[in-house]
Amino acid sequence: QVQLQESGGGLVQTGGSLRLSCAASERTFKTRVIGWFRQGSGKERKFVAAISWSGAIAYDEDSVKGRFTISRDHAKNMVHLQMNSLQPEDTAVYYCAATKFGTPSSPRLYDYWGNGTLVTVSS
Repeated sequence: QVQLQESGGGLVQTGGSLRLSCAASERTFKTRVIGWFRQGSGKERKFVAAISWSGAIAYDEDSVKGRFTISRDHAKNMVHLQMNSLQPEDTAVYYCAATKFGTPSSPRLYDYWGNGTLVTVSS
């Protein structure tokens, strides 16, 4: 069974940084693309970034705007999302998810999800 666990969320001021982490089993980490999504209150879940085992990366440029960086830690079977220059509009629950497809942006193509971690950016 694929299990994903996010961590690293919290409260930060505008302009601050956070690093989110997604822990996965070794098998999941090596066989699936890991993506990050976010869902603000009353909003749809939206794609943020994804990374494959080989290091192929995709970002939603409109939301990331060069501020976020996704990476893999092969030693720890983890995927990180470094978020800098955070703005109040980045406030959301952030989810990591796994897919066997490329680096898709549609949440429908991801078949396993973590429970999410809340990021709150104060103005």
